[in-house]
Amino acid sequence: MTSTRARRSAFRFALLTALTALAAACTSSGRPDAENRATPSQAVMAALRTVERSTGEAESARVRSTTTMGAELSMKCDGTLAWRDGLTGTLTITYTGGTTAETMRRLGTTSMEARYLPDAYYARMGERFAEKADGKHWIKYAYDDLESLAGSSGAALADQMRGTAPHTSVKLLLSSTDVRKVGEETVRGERTAHYSGTVSAKGAGSQTVDIWVDDRDLLVKKVEKGHTATGGKLTQTAFYSDYGVRTTAEKPPAGDTVDLKDLLEKKGG
Repeated sequence: MTSTRARRSAFRFALLTALTALAAACTSSGRPDAENRATPSQAVMAALRTVERSTGEAESARVRSTTTMGAELSMKCDGTLAWRDGLTGTLTITYTGGTTAETMRRLGTTSMEARYLPDAYYARMGERFAEKADGKHWIKYAYDDLESLAGSSGAALADQMRGTAPHTSVKLLLSSTDVRKVGEETVRGERTAHYSGTVSAKGAGSQTVDIWVDDRDLLVKKVEKGHTATGGKLTQTAFYSDYGVRTTAEKPPAGDTVDLKDLLEKKGG
């Protein structure tokens, strides 16, 4: 394998890992579209602004989610995230199906620990990966490096990863032209208000976002449905609980970590 091919292969895998972990962390893939905003109910908009504020001010939560992205990926994640001073937290990501799970299986594991720190995202790979990375198990994705390595797409990815938090979904719904209150429903034994709307999705038309909010104006459930850039169906369901939970994420040992830039510069397979 030539050095160029090796770099391309490593880069594709590295970004795939980052993107799938990003999905596992429950980041919304849509974007606000203020220019095309219509005028949903003032009461609904006021309620959503309260939810966004209350959820944001909670500063941390436990996240449990399942994600399916066509034939590429199915996964589940469990962990805690905090967003007071930059995103921090630790998630356990388990790949349950799709081509990504097969790739991870070839690297010796289908479960991965992900750590978010304000300046970088870290992913712990399997033993077979470590055998090809001088014994190192962790990949470091420095947010500043993503822009220099992948241009505007890398910068967008870094911004999304830094902005991962439950109230992101609420912010998306505030940009929706058709957001509405569906009604009152029970989620895990708790009475909630259900809101739904359509938002713009990056590279793949639009998607629907549904959220369920408890009587403290905190987001407790989110479902996103749409399509991936390759045309596959995207479905993501996330549950949020234990708001205010203590969350920690330590930087992995330097001696057990390979930087993404170094990974791409490494010659060979």
